[in-house]
Amino acid sequence: MKFCGMTREQDVRLAGALGVDAVGFVLWPTSPRAVDPARLAALIRVLPTSTAPVGVFVSPSNDDLDRAIDAGIRIVQIHGATAPGFVPPTTVWVSRSLEAGFDDVSREMTLVLDAHDPARHGGTGQAIDWARAATIAAARRVVLAGGLTAANVTEAIRQVRPYGVDVASGIEDRPGVKNAQAMEAFVAAVREAD
Repeated sequence: MKFCGMTREQDVRLAGALGVDAVGFVLWPTSPRAVDPARLAALIRVLPTSTAPVGVFVSPSNDDLDRAIDAGIRIVQIHGATAPGFVPPTTVWVSRSLEAGFDDVSREMTLVLDAHDPARHGGTGQAIDWARAATIAAARRVVLAGGLTAANVTEAIRQVRPYGVDVASGIEDRPGVKNAQAMEAFVAAVREAD
């Protein structure tokens, strides 16, 4: 389970205390959930080692990825295209919508299925077609995103059987500001499905 769009230390600490597998830091400057790269290392330092820090990028350069990895990012999640000659520097997750297709995504990479939004690239709160996602999850490693909340994530997991789930807007008061009760409820709902 990944909590994405983390911007505040108290939210990062709570995610770690709740035992989430990963937290996402958006490193795309135009996002309302963007984290200043200079602050990234400080946020990562409050995580327990059992929680993986994920850098979320839109069409990053190799330099962008290298800087984030130097700050402590262990997984990179890429929306959009990568630079020519891209060589994965670490574990890579590729985010795509059902509409965009993913034939070009290596089966060794985790596929994050999210709602299509060419402007925001995720965090929209829009659900995807779980039946179509289930077909894909049966054939490869999928992290399910898009419109998940404590109210629907148990059923989403039961229907899709993903490798993991990813939530941003479903645990927020507003972009980048998480709600502690919603975070706790989401974790409880995921554990109920397990």
